Amino acid sequence: MGAIPNLNFAVTAFQDSTRTRPAPVIRAFTPEIAEAWDGFVLAHPGGTFFHLLGWKRILEKTFGYEPCYFYAERGGRLTGVAPFFSIANWAVGRCLVSVPLAVYGGICAEDEESEQALLHHCKQFAAGQRVDYLELRSRNQELLPGFHRNTLYVTFVTELSSDPAANLKKLPRDTRYMIRKAEKAGLQMRHGWDQLGDFYSLFAQSMHRLGTPVFPRSLFENLATEFADQSDLSVVYARSKPVAGVVSFFFRDAILPYYAGAAPEAPPLAANNLMYWELMNHAAQRGIRCFDFGRSKKGTGSYAFKTQWNMRVEPLAYQVHLVRRRDVPNFSPVNPKFKLAASIWRRLPLSLATWMGPRVVRWFP
Repeated sequence: MGAIPNLNFAVTAFQDSTRTRPAPVIRAFTPEIAEAWDGFVLAHPGGTFFHLLGWKRILEKTFGYEPCYFYAERGGRLTGVAPFFSIANWAVGRCLVSVPLAVYGGICAEDEESEQALLHHCKQFAAGQRVDYLELRSRNQELLPGFHRNTLYVTFVTELSSDPAANLKKLPRDTRYMIRKAEKAGLQMRHGWDQLGDFYSLFAQSMHRLGTPVFPRSLFENLATEFADQSDLSVVYARSKPVAGVVSFFFRDAILPYYAGAAPEAPPLAANNLMYWELMNHAAQRGIRCFDFGRSKKGTGSYAFKTQWNMRVEPLAYQVHLVRRRDVPNFSPVNPKFKLAASIWRRLPLSLATWMGPRVVRWFP
Protein backbone atom coordinates (compact mmCIF):
# COMPACT_ATOMS: atom_id res chain seq x y z
CA MET A 1 0.00 0.00 0.00
CA GLY A 2 2.90 2.34 0.68
CA ALA A 3 3.91 2.25 -3.03
CA ILE A 4 0.92 4.34 -4.11
CA PRO A 5 1.91 7.59 -2.33
CA ASN A 6 5.46 7.20 -3.60
CA LEU A 7 4.20 6.72 -7.18
CA ASN A 8 2.00 9.80 -6.89
CA PHE A 9 4.95 11.77 -5.56
CA ALA A 10 7.11 10.61 -8.49
CA VAL A 11 4.46 11.62 -11.05
CA THR A 12 3.99 15.01 -9.37
CA ALA A 13 7.75 15.57 -9.27
CA PHE A 14 8.02 14.71 -12.98
CA GLN A 15 5.19 17.09 -13.86
CA ASP A 16 6.83 19.84 -11.80
CA SER A 17 10.18 19.25 -13.53
CA THR A 18 8.65 19.52 -16.99
CA ARG A 19 6.88 22.73 -16.01
CA THR A 20 10.02 24.27 -14.58
CA ARG A 21 12.38 23.16 -17.34
CA PRO A 22 13.42 26.28 -19.25
CA ALA A 23 12.18 26.65 -22.81
CA PRO A 24 14.85 26.38 -25.52
CA VAL A 25 16.33 29.66 -26.69
CA ILE A 26 16.96 30.10 -30.42
CA ARG A 27 20.19 31.79 -31.43
CA ALA A 28 22.02 32.60 -34.66
CA PHE A 29 25.20 30.62 -35.33
CA THR A 30 28.50 32.11 -34.20
CA PRO A 31 31.98 30.62 -34.66
CA GLU A 32 32.25 30.08 -30.89
CA ILE A 33 29.76 27.20 -31.01
CA ALA A 34 31.27 25.47 -34.08
CA GLU A 35 32.70 22.55 -32.11
CA ALA A 36 29.44 22.03 -30.22
CA TRP A 37 27.46 22.19 -33.49
CA ASP A 38 29.47 19.49 -35.26
CA GLY A 39 29.60 17.40 -32.09
CA PHE A 40 25.81 17.51 -31.89
CA VAL A 41 25.45 16.53 -35.57
CA LEU A 42 27.84 13.59 -35.22
CA ALA A 43 26.09 12.31 -32.09
CA HIS A 44 22.47 12.75 -33.18
CA PRO A 45 20.82 9.88 -35.14
CA GLY A 46 19.23 12.41 -37.51
CA GLY A 47 22.46 14.29 -38.20
CA THR A 48 23.87 13.99 -41.72
CA PHE A 49 27.05 14.87 -43.57
CA PHE A 50 25.32 17.98 -44.90
CA HIS A 51 24.51 19.31 -41.43
CA LEU A 52 28.24 19.62 -40.76
CA LEU A 53 29.75 23.08 -40.85
CA GLY A 54 32.23 21.99 -43.50
CA TRP A 55 29.35 21.90 -45.99
CA LYS A 56 28.44 25.46 -44.97
CA ARG A 57 31.97 26.66 -45.61
CA ILE A 58 32.11 24.95 -49.01
CA LEU A 59 28.88 26.57 -50.20
CA GLU A 60 30.05 29.97 -49.01
CA LYS A 61 33.44 29.65 -50.72
CA THR A 62 32.20 28.12 -53.96
CA PHE A 63 28.88 29.86 -54.62
CA GLY A 64 28.74 32.81 -52.26
CA TYR A 65 25.42 31.66 -50.78
CA GLU A 66 24.33 33.45 -47.61
CA PRO A 67 24.13 31.13 -44.56
CA CYS A 68 21.30 31.51 -42.05
CA TYR A 69 22.23 28.94 -39.40
CA PHE A 70 20.28 28.75 -36.13
CA TYR A 71 20.51 26.54 -33.07
CA ALA A 72 18.45 25.78 -29.99
CA GLU A 73 20.02 26.05 -26.56
CA ARG A 74 18.74 25.08 -23.14
CA GLY A 75 20.74 25.62 -19.96
CA GLY A 76 23.89 26.41 -21.91
CA ARG A 77 23.66 23.17 -23.93
CA LEU A 78 22.94 22.89 -27.65
CA THR A 79 19.71 20.91 -28.28
CA GLY A 80 19.05 21.39 -32.00
CA VAL A 81 20.38 22.81 -35.26
CA ALA A 82 18.71 24.35 -38.32
CA PRO A 83 21.07 24.97 -41.26
CA PHE A 84 19.59 27.22 -43.97
CA PHE A 85 20.89 29.29 -46.85
CA SER A 86 19.23 32.34 -48.33
CA ILE A 87 19.14 32.17 -52.13
CA ALA A 88 17.90 34.94 -54.38
CA ASN A 89 17.99 35.00 -58.18
CA TRP A 90 15.69 35.29 -61.19
CA ALA A 91 15.38 31.51 -61.63
CA VAL A 92 14.19 30.34 -58.18
CA GLY A 93 13.11 33.65 -56.71
CA ARG A 94 13.96 34.30 -53.08
CA CYS A 95 14.02 31.25 -50.82
CA LEU A 96 15.46 29.60 -47.72
CA VAL A 97 16.83 26.11 -48.39
CA SER A 98 18.02 23.46 -45.96
CA VAL A 99 20.44 22.57 -47.46
CA PRO A 100 21.58 23.59 -50.99
CA LEU A 101 23.25 20.95 -53.17
CA ALA A 102 22.47 18.38 -50.47
CA VAL A 103 20.34 15.25 -50.55
CA TYR A 104 19.62 15.58 -46.82
CA GLY A 105 19.03 18.57 -44.56
CA GLY A 106 16.29 20.09 -42.44
CA ILE A 107 16.05 20.62 -38.69
CA CYS A 108 17.86 18.23 -36.36
CA ALA A 109 16.85 18.38 -32.67
CA GLU A 110 17.02 16.14 -29.63
CA ASP A 111 13.47 16.87 -28.43
CA GLU A 112 10.18 18.04 -29.90
CA GLU A 113 10.22 21.31 -27.99
CA SER A 114 13.56 22.32 -29.52
CA GLU A 115 12.45 21.20 -32.98
CA GLN A 116 9.22 23.18 -32.79
CA ALA A 117 11.02 26.26 -31.48
CA LEU A 118 13.51 26.12 -34.35
CA LEU A 119 10.75 25.54 -36.90
CA HIS A 120 8.72 28.46 -35.57
CA HIS A 121 11.79 30.70 -35.60
CA CYS A 122 12.69 29.75 -39.18
CA LYS A 123 9.15 30.34 -40.42
CA GLN A 124 9.10 33.74 -38.71
CA PHE A 125 12.52 34.52 -40.17
CA ALA A 126 11.31 33.52 -43.65
CA ALA A 127 8.28 35.80 -43.30
CA GLY A 128 10.45 38.67 -42.07
CA GLN A 129 12.83 38.21 -44.99
CA ARG A 130 9.83 38.13 -47.36
CA VAL A 131 11.07 35.00 -49.13
CA ASP A 132 8.89 33.14 -51.59
CA TYR A 133 9.21 29.79 -49.83
CA LEU A 134 11.14 27.75 -47.28
CA GLU A 135 12.35 24.25 -48.21
CA LEU A 136 13.30 21.40 -45.87
CA ARG A 137 15.22 18.51 -47.42
CA SER A 138 14.62 16.20 -44.50
CA ARG A 139 15.46 12.54 -44.86
CA ASN A 140 12.76 11.25 -42.50
CA GLN A 141 10.00 13.47 -41.20
CA GLU A 142 6.22 13.56 -41.02
CA LEU A 143 4.54 16.23 -43.10
CA LEU A 144 4.51 19.40 -41.02
CA PRO A 145 1.41 21.60 -40.70
CA GLY A 146 1.36 24.25 -43.41
CA PHE A 147 3.93 22.41 -45.57
CA HIS A 148 3.58 20.70 -48.96
CA ARG A 149 5.22 17.36 -49.69
CA ASN A 150 7.67 16.85 -52.58
CA THR A 151 7.38 13.16 -53.48
CA LEU A 152 9.74 13.16 -56.46
CA TYR A 153 12.87 11.83 -54.77
CA VAL A 154 13.98 8.57 -53.18
CA THR A 155 17.28 7.33 -51.82
CA PHE A 156 18.87 3.87 -52.08
CA VAL A 157 20.60 2.18 -49.14
CA THR A 158 22.12 -1.22 -48.42
CA GLU A 159 24.12 -2.82 -45.61
CA LEU A 160 27.70 -3.90 -46.29
CA SER A 161 29.32 -7.05 -44.96
CA SER A 162 33.02 -7.35 -44.20
CA ASP A 163 32.93 -10.39 -46.51
CA PRO A 164 33.10 -9.38 -50.23
CA ALA A 165 31.55 -12.70 -51.24
CA ALA A 166 28.48 -11.93 -49.14
CA ASN A 167 28.13 -8.49 -50.72
CA LEU A 168 28.45 -9.96 -54.21
CA LYS A 169 25.88 -12.64 -53.47
CA LYS A 170 23.29 -9.97 -52.61
CA LEU A 171 23.53 -8.43 -56.07
CA PRO A 172 21.20 -9.50 -58.91
CA ARG A 173 22.63 -11.90 -61.49
CA ASP A 174 22.73 -9.29 -64.28
CA THR A 175 24.69 -6.86 -62.12
CA ARG A 176 27.21 -9.57 -61.17
CA TYR A 177 27.60 -10.35 -64.87
CA MET A 178 28.41 -6.71 -65.69
CA ILE A 179 31.01 -6.57 -62.89
CA ARG A 180 32.72 -9.73 -64.23
CA LYS A 181 32.61 -8.27 -67.73
CA ALA A 182 34.48 -5.16 -66.61
CA GLU A 183 37.01 -7.24 -64.66
CA LYS A 184 37.69 -9.45 -67.67
CA ALA A 185 38.23 -6.34 -69.81
CA GLY A 186 41.02 -5.34 -67.42
CA LEU A 187 39.41 -2.19 -66.04
CA GLN A 188 41.02 -0.97 -62.83
CA MET A 189 40.13 1.66 -60.23
CA ARG A 190 42.47 3.98 -58.38
CA HIS A 191 41.83 6.29 -55.41
CA GLY A 192 43.21 9.77 -54.81
CA TRP A 193 42.46 13.47 -55.27
CA ASP A 194 45.48 13.77 -57.57
CA GLN A 195 43.10 12.48 -60.29
CA LEU A 196 40.87 15.55 -60.08
CA GLY A 197 41.71 16.68 -63.63
CA ASP A 198 40.64 13.35 -65.10
CA PHE A 199 37.53 13.24 -62.95
CA TYR A 200 36.40 16.77 -63.76
CA SER A 201 36.65 16.08 -67.49
CA LEU A 202 34.44 12.99 -67.06
CA PHE A 203 32.02 14.88 -64.84
CA ALA A 204 31.68 17.74 -67.33
CA GLN A 205 30.99 15.28 -70.15
CA SER A 206 28.26 13.54 -68.17
CA MET A 207 26.55 16.75 -67.16
CA HIS A 208 26.63 17.97 -70.77
CA ARG A 209 24.98 14.76 -72.00
CA LEU A 210 22.25 15.26 -69.38
CA GLY A 211 21.73 18.85 -70.47
CA THR A 212 22.68 20.09 -67.00
CA PRO A 213 25.12 22.93 -66.18
CA VAL A 214 28.33 21.61 -64.63
CA PHE A 215 29.58 22.63 -61.18
CA PRO A 216 32.82 24.61 -61.02
CA ARG A 217 36.03 22.72 -60.48
CA SER A 218 36.53 24.84 -57.35
CA LEU A 219 33.68 22.90 -55.69
CA PHE A 220 35.77 19.73 -55.78
CA GLU A 221 38.95 21.54 -54.79
CA ASN A 222 37.12 22.92 -51.75
CA LEU A 223 35.73 19.47 -50.93
CA ALA A 224 39.22 17.96 -51.05
CA THR A 225 40.49 20.65 -48.69
CA GLU A 226 37.56 20.78 -46.26
CA PHE A 227 36.90 17.02 -46.04
CA ALA A 228 40.33 15.56 -46.71
CA ASP A 229 39.71 12.67 -44.28
CA GLN A 230 36.00 12.27 -45.05
CA SER A 231 36.07 12.09 -48.84
CA ASP A 232 37.37 9.89 -51.61
CA LEU A 233 37.96 10.37 -55.33
CA SER A 234 37.98 7.17 -57.38
CA VAL A 235 38.62 6.83 -61.12
CA VAL A 236 38.23 3.74 -63.32
CA TYR A 237 40.70 3.31 -66.17
CA ALA A 238 40.53 1.24 -69.34
CA ARG A 239 44.26 0.72 -69.84
CA SER A 240 45.43 4.28 -69.21
CA LYS A 241 42.26 6.10 -70.28
CA PRO A 242 39.89 7.38 -67.54
CA VAL A 243 36.36 6.20 -68.27
CA ALA A 244 34.42 6.72 -65.02
CA GLY A 245 34.90 8.48 -61.69
CA VAL A 246 33.09 9.25 -58.46
CA VAL A 247 33.53 11.53 -55.44
CA SER A 248 32.29 9.92 -52.22
CA PHE A 249 31.80 11.10 -48.64
CA PHE A 250 32.27 9.19 -45.39
CA PHE A 251 29.96 9.94 -42.48
CA ARG A 252 29.93 7.78 -39.34
CA ASP A 253 29.45 4.20 -40.61
CA ALA A 254 28.26 5.13 -44.13
CA ILE A 255 29.77 5.92 -47.51
CA LEU A 256 27.89 8.23 -49.88
CA PRO A 257 28.94 8.11 -53.57
CA TYR A 258 27.88 11.61 -54.52
CA TYR A 259 29.28 13.16 -57.70
CA ALA A 260 29.91 10.83 -60.64
CA GLY A 261 30.99 11.21 -64.24
CA ALA A 262 31.68 8.89 -67.15
CA ALA A 263 32.92 8.88 -70.72
CA PRO A 264 30.52 7.79 -73.51
CA GLU A 265 32.24 4.40 -73.72
CA ALA A 266 31.67 3.63 -70.02
CA PRO A 267 28.31 1.78 -70.40
CA PRO A 268 29.49 -0.85 -72.92
CA LEU A 269 32.60 -1.39 -70.78
CA ALA A 270 30.42 -1.76 -67.63
CA ALA A 271 32.75 0.78 -66.02
CA ASN A 272 30.12 2.18 -63.66
CA ASN A 273 29.23 -1.29 -62.43
CA LEU A 274 32.85 -2.03 -61.61
CA MET A 275 33.30 1.39 -60.02
CA TYR A 276 30.50 1.02 -57.50
CA TRP A 277 31.39 -2.60 -56.75
CA GLU A 278 35.01 -1.67 -56.06
CA LEU A 279 33.79 1.25 -53.95
CA MET A 280 31.71 -1.16 -51.86
CA ASN A 281 34.80 -3.29 -51.25
CA HIS A 282 36.92 -0.26 -50.44
CA ALA A 283 34.35 0.98 -47.91
CA ALA A 284 33.91 -2.44 -46.31
CA GLN A 285 37.68 -2.71 -45.80
CA ARG A 286 37.53 0.60 -43.91
CA GLY A 287 34.88 -0.82 -41.60
CA ILE A 288 31.98 0.99 -43.29
CA ARG A 289 28.72 -0.90 -42.94
CA CYS A 290 26.25 1.25 -44.92
CA PHE A 291 26.32 2.06 -48.63
CA ASP A 292 24.14 5.12 -49.24
CA PHE A 293 23.66 5.27 -53.01
CA GLY A 294 21.99 8.65 -52.70
CA ARG A 295 19.08 10.50 -54.19
CA SER A 296 17.48 9.89 -57.56
CA LYS A 297 14.38 11.20 -59.24
CA LYS A 298 11.75 8.64 -60.07
CA GLY A 299 11.60 7.80 -63.75
CA THR A 300 15.20 8.78 -64.54
CA GLY A 301 18.12 6.73 -65.85
CA SER A 302 19.90 7.12 -62.50
CA TYR A 303 16.88 5.67 -60.72
CA ALA A 304 16.74 2.72 -63.12
CA PHE A 305 20.47 2.01 -62.68
CA LYS A 306 20.24 1.98 -58.90
CA THR A 307 17.32 -0.44 -58.92
CA GLN A 308 19.74 -3.01 -60.37
CA TRP A 309 21.68 -3.23 -57.07
CA ASN A 310 19.03 -4.82 -54.84
CA MET A 311 18.96 -1.94 -52.37
CA ARG A 312 16.32 -0.62 -50.01
CA VAL A 313 14.40 2.26 -51.56
CA GLU A 314 13.46 5.02 -49.10
CA PRO A 315 11.19 7.95 -50.04
CA LEU A 316 12.66 11.30 -49.04
CA ALA A 317 10.56 13.60 -46.86
CA TYR A 318 11.20 16.85 -48.70
CA GLN A 319 8.64 19.56 -48.00
CA VAL A 320 8.01 23.22 -48.79
CA HIS A 321 6.37 26.00 -46.80
CA LEU A 322 4.95 28.73 -49.03
CA VAL A 323 5.48 32.26 -47.74
CA ARG A 324 4.79 34.70 -50.59
CA ARG A 325 4.56 32.19 -53.42
CA ARG A 326 1.13 30.74 -54.21
CA ASP A 327 2.19 27.44 -55.78
CA VAL A 328 4.83 24.80 -55.00
CA PRO A 329 7.96 25.34 -57.14
CA ASN A 330 8.91 22.67 -59.64
CA PHE A 331 12.54 22.82 -60.73
CA SER A 332 12.71 19.18 -61.77
CA PRO A 333 14.19 18.20 -65.15
CA VAL A 334 10.86 16.44 -65.88
CA ASN A 335 9.23 19.88 -65.89
CA PRO A 336 8.54 20.65 -69.61
CA LYS A 337 10.19 24.07 -69.27
CA PHE A 338 13.43 22.50 -68.07
CA LYS A 339 13.24 19.69 -70.64
CA LEU A 340 13.46 22.34 -73.35
CA ALA A 341 16.35 24.10 -71.60
CA ALA A 342 18.19 20.77 -71.20
CA SER A 343 17.72 20.01 -74.89
CA ILE A 344 19.23 23.37 -75.85
CA TRP A 345 22.11 22.94 -73.39
CA ARG A 346 23.04 19.56 -74.88
CA ARG A 347 23.46 21.21 -78.28
CA LEU A 348 26.10 23.61 -76.98
CA PRO A 349 29.75 22.71 -77.69
CA LEU A 350 31.20 20.89 -74.67
CA SER A 351 33.87 23.56 -74.15
CA LEU A 352 31.26 26.34 -74.11
CA ALA A 353 28.95 24.41 -71.78
CA THR A 354 31.85 23.71 -69.40
CA TRP A 355 32.73 27.41 -69.34
CA MET A 356 29.14 28.60 -68.89
CA GLY A 357 28.01 25.86 -66.50
CA PRO A 358 29.52 27.21 -63.26
CA ARG A 359 27.95 30.61 -63.98
CA VAL A 360 24.49 29.08 -64.40
CA VAL A 361 24.40 26.17 -61.94
CA ARG A 362 24.55 28.41 -58.87
CA TRP A 363 21.00 29.61 -59.74
CA PHE A 364 19.64 26.16 -58.86
CA PRO A 365 20.55 25.20 -55.28
